[in-house]
Amino acid sequence: MVLDTGSELSWLNCQKGPTFFNPSASSTFSTFPCTSPTCRTRTLDLPIRPNCASSGSCHVYLSYADGSSAEGTLSSDVLSLTHPSKSIFACVDSSFSSTGADSATTGLIGMNRGSLSLVSQMGTPKFSYCISSRDDTGVLLLGEAELPWLLPLNYTPLVQMSLPLPYFDRVAYSVQLQGIRVAGTVLPLPKSVLRPDHTGAGQTMVDSGTQFTFLLGPVYEALKVEFLKQTKGVLKSLGEPEFLFQGAFDTCFRVPAGVGQVPAGLPEVVLMFPGAEVAVGGERLLYRVEGEVRGGGAEWVYCMTFGNSDLVPMEAYVIGHHHQQNVWVEYDLRGGRVGFAPIRCDVAGKRLGAVF
Repeated sequence: MVLDTGSELSWLNCQKGPTFFNPSASSTFSTFPCTSPTCRTRTLDLPIRPNCASSGSCHVYLSYADGSSAEGTLSSDVLSLTHPSKSIFACVDSSFSSTGADSATTGLIGMNRGSLSLVSQMGTPKFSYCISSRDDTGVLLLGEAELPWLLPLNYTPLVQMSLPLPYFDRVAYSVQLQGIRVAGTVLPLPKSVLRPDHTGAGQTMVDSGTQFTFLLGPVYEALKVEFLKQTKGVLKSLGEPEFLFQGAFDTCFRVPAGVGQVPAGLPEVVLMFPGAEVAVGGERLLYRVEGEVRGGGAEWVYCMTFGNSDLVPMEAYVIGHHHQQNVWVEYDLRGGRVGFAPIRCDVAGKRLGAVF
């Protein structure tokens, strides 16, 4: 299952497959008709409202920032975590992954603040996770993280908007980006460009469902200029102005093939928030573009893992899961804040396994 703090509605893949959900094998599974109060009122925060399929069922369509999508029927079944209870989700019969990486995904867990998210349905006041730099380890913890080996978390408050605005996602985990520091240099950015405008455009969201981090055009360009300045002589530019990775990443480089890691000495990029910082360094700064080679196969193509929101287009800053790797992230819904602490997530997983 994909853990997505940027989405509300969880879904299970109901297409035929060995790891997919088979609703006909469940005696407690049911679907919602379009006329049901759940379909008409509980779906108000979904970006796209449900429509009635030919059967009269509550048909939902879900789309994501990377171009992926899923659609199916609003359904319910008994979910057993702390105790068995009815849970609402989408039973998906059609899905599309823009990267192909999630073609065998069983489903997605929606964890934002909307009424249909898993944490809202469960009434969970706090949850935390740790995303490893390896694919086979990671931690999701529902409730208090009273762990003696966890460093004290630095918290930043969630940003709330009292009035609905067209480009502000009210159910996202929105925080205030105060600035960006590259090594010891703070980018010269006006405060106004980092704050939501009168339409709500320009909010900063912590989103585990988005792979990389996106910055609005002026901030992205400032980071690009400073990063290129500080890596001159360390990184070799791709030298192809027209090259775009995933349609939004154009700061790319040639790295000797077979090295297995990015060059040493890259400047750390620090995202600054009131009361907290998230540092991005080393291998998390660059991502190898699969299938792209240069110099007769002697060089691989790597791109900086910060994208330009204006090219997507997306009217927001998004802190993706790649830059949350090896960081303990806590969502305190009751306290209205998000906390961060650096940690080795593979080690945390082993320690939690010993505890539970």
